[in-house]
Amino acid sequence: MHCVYILGSLKDGKLYTGSCRDIKARLAEHNAGHVPATKSRRPFVLLYCELHASRKDAMQRETYLKTGWGRNYIERAIPETLKNFRSKFRRV
Repeated sequence: MHCVYILGSLKDGKLYTGSCRDIKARLAEHNAGHVPATKSRRPFVLLYCELHASRKDAMQRETYLKTGWGRNYIERAIPETLKNFRSKFRRV
């Protein structure tokens, strides 16, 4: 299975969207600083994950979630999760 995920940075409060096969290992890579795109924004928490049977479907979904329409979808799909994340970020 392939996973499309959204992480929240506890450092700057911004979201990061990606895809992988093993979400636990990938989250560990992000938090260990092994991903150049997110190295300076650690630590991260997992906010959202979708499973897809094919890599192609997961990559297409990742591309969509990175668009304005995709960000709007996430805002509507997980409003309480984002609200809780943003409230915790403001306290840090």
